[in-house]
Amino acid sequence: MFLVLFVLDDPEKLNDLLDAWEKAGIPGATIMHSSGLGRIRLNGGLRDDMPLIPSLDALFEHEESLSRTLFTVLPDDSYVEKVVQATQHVVGDLSRPHTGFLVVLPVAQVYGLEKRRD
Repeated sequence: MFLVLFVLDDPEKLNDLLDAWEKAGIPGATIMHSSGLGRIRLNGGLRDDMPLIPSLDALFEHEESLSRTLFTVLPDDSYVEKVVQATQHVVGDLSRPHTGFLVVLPVAQVYGLEKRRD
């Protein structure tokens, strides 16, 4: 098994990326908002000006400046290659700037992955 971790630089490509991963046979992924050191330095840090009870406009005002970090666990390396190809099809060559980066790690054990919904 493998853990695939992908940091997507352009959040507007998220839906296209999820579609591509699903077409590649990836059954699910977890998605988080994230920000890297360069983006924090460029934008002057994380927001600390949010009011105690923000409006919806205030919540989403800077959301596009955040990356998306996706991760999934895959059963074997044939899926890994499919994810890499699908990802590069959507975002472009990962060696280019502003595409993101993808990490693949071997996984010894996974608990709770195979669950049935009632």
